[in-house]
Amino acid sequence: MSIHLIRDLENLHRDILSMCANVEEMIHIAVQGLSQPRSELNNELIERDKEIDSMDVKIEEDCLKILALHQPVAIDLRRITTVMKIAGELERVADLAVNISERACSLMNIESMAVPPRLQEMAKRSLEMLHQSIDSYVELDSQLAQRVIEEDTSIDEMNRGIIDDLTNLMKQTSSQVEAGLHLFSSSRHIERIADHATNIAEDVVYLVEGEIIRHRMNLKSTT
Repeated sequence: MSIHLIRDLENLHRDILSMCANVEEMIHIAVQGLSQPRSELNNELIERDKEIDSMDVKIEEDCLKILALHQPVAIDLRRITTVMKIAGELERVADLAVNISERACSLMNIESMAVPPRLQEMAKRSLEMLHQSIDSYVELDSQLAQRVIEEDTSIDEMNRGIIDDLTNLMKQTSSQVEAGLHLFSSSRHIERIADHATNIAEDVVYLVEGEIIRHRMNLKSTT
């Protein structure tokens, strides 16, 4: 491996970790806003989302330059394509942070509803999944990536339970229907964060083992 390729891969590694740290912080802010919504926080997240978009574009451009200049093979090639995919997943998570924040702001001028503890717990676990998926990339740990993938099922179950609870509450108290619908959407957005963490983990398995496991369960169910 040439010294120039090593340097470019190190810069790419640094940029994807910086992007992840920023996205994780955006999710923290967005979820906290469900309990204490503030319009200025939403404006901050919108601006930060623009920065994430720029980071996504830069990383993709850098990946394409590396592919063109160095023509890497084997694990180096897989690393570059994986970083490009991870950046795309993180950009979508940043969009979800803005979506959650917008739902929080919608709660400001209507009758309040307490954020269900299970929703807060699901947000915490989804964010842990995201963090662990990036850890699995940093450490090239496909076993950790597999554990992240397995966790997604429990997040799906939590989301269904939260939606059932909110639906029952809205049926009992008509004045809280609007608030319930915003929390309903927030729960779905948080569940999507776990989906993106799972996608990153699947990409890490490909990076480490050279095996594409995406859609594996769907393929099995059709055979």
